[in-house]
Amino acid sequence: MKFLKISLNSLLATGTIAASSKKYSKLIADSAKLSHKKCVVELGPGDGVITKEIIKQISSKTTFFCLEINEKFVFETQKNCPNTTVYHASAIEITKYLKKHDQSKCDCVISGLPWALFEQKKQEEIIDEIYKSLENGGQFLTIAYITGIFFPSGIRFKKLLQEKFSNVKTTKIIWSNFLPAFAYICTK
Repeated sequence: MKFLKISLNSLLATGTIAASSKKYSKLIADSAKLSHKKCVVELGPGDGVITKEIIKQISSKTTFFCLEINEKFVFETQKNCPNTTVYHASAIEITKYLKKHDQSKCDCVISGLPWALFEQKKQEEIIDEIYKSLENGGQFLTIAYITGIFFPSGIRFKKLLQEKFSNVKTTKIIWSNFLPAFAYICTK
């Protein structure tokens, strides 16, 4: 209920009114093969439901932090995942926070950002920053709602991913998620 209240106050920033399901969160974390990652960044963790799955699967030696633009969700993620570093910051600042953790690149970015709600310029700007932050062979995984693939911005986003990354795959659809969702898995 708290997720709904927070997201309704900033629907264009969150892009949904419900947190990801456990089944969907596990799909994202499993698809990332996190046990082998050295540096993982989560963008837009919301209330931390995917964050919990990431924490379960990363090594104790993995550098991990989150960037969340909504201050209330920063608080919720910190409350739900107390040992996780969550910055009140934009996804555009990924390089700045990598440097703060003595990293120049990461090998995995997981995103819960509402891409289909972003204008083209914003999509391109954030994807450029993500791409620059990834080492060669690094992976970018992002949430995608089945409803978003029919909107011009969702179609444009898929095309942007295919132009930018050397390999773009999709996971199966989790129909029980509200809204039904899948993930794009992109490799640099």
